Order: sequence, then structure tokens, then C-alpha cells
Amino acid sequence: MQKLNFPSFEFRFKNTKNKLAIFDIIRKKFIQLTPEEWVRQHVVHDLIYHKNYPQQLINVEKVIVINDLIKRYDVVVFKPNGSISLLIECKAPQIKIDQSTFDQIARYNLLLRADLLYVTNGLHHYYCEMDFELEKYHFLPELPNYLLKP
Repeated sequence: MQKLNFPSFEFRFKNTKNKLAIFDIIRKKFIQLTPEEWVRQHVVHDLIYHKNYPQQLINVEKVIVINDLIKRYDVVVFKPNGSISLLIECKAPQIKIDQSTFDQIARYNLLLRADLLYVTNGLHHYYCEMDFELEKYHFLPELPNYLLKP
């Protein structure tokens, strides 16, 4: 797999029927290793091991319904009260991050109402803080470390 713009991590792999799988520490099972999954696993490990986000507050690849369409978010981080702190959209490294990517995460966030948005293809990372009052987002230079908020 391609080298990504993350620190290096130790991952568990297995090969079944000539398909490589990576162990997802959130879903607690092996997942087929695709370029997007490679990015997602780096994001999850970075959240836990470098940004101090509690593993038990992280959720991966769940179905949501937006305008009668079934979609899946990549990663969310919940607050202890159950609301969503962070919504993450992962793309494969060869996918360029453009306005359509931000439109996608913004549509998801109309439903999820996360305070922070994070878009990455593993090579380029973009972080935004939501301003729901003005219906805008503000870019941040980096993802904040986890801070427990009441």
C-alpha cells in the first residue's frame, strides 16, 4: 500500500483467498484492504494514538439516511453525551479532494451536526470547525487534540 502522510503505525493483516485484509480496532474484525480503508485505518490510529481520542467514542462506517438515500459515513467521534464531535470523510489517495468532497461531508453534517469536519485522502488533510449560527465552516491548521468537554 501507498505511504500516507501520517506517522507509521503497526497494523495486523491477513490474507484470505488472495485478498489482503486489515484488522479494524473499532469494528474488531478484519476488513478487506482497499485504498480507502488504508486511509481510514490510518485516521483511526492517528486519532487514538496521537490525538488522544478515546477509542470507545469512535464509530466507523455506519449507515445514515439523507433525503431517502442510504449513505455511509467513514468515521465519527462522539462526545460523552452522545452528540457528534467530529465527522471524517476518507478518500483513497488517488482521489483529489475538491469541492464535491466538501459538499458531501456538508450534506452528511446537516443530519449529524458535528462540531468539527475532517476530510482526507491520506496525503492531504483538511480540518474545519462548524459555525452553525452563520452556516459556515472555518478551516483549522490542524485537528485539535481530544479535550473532554461537559
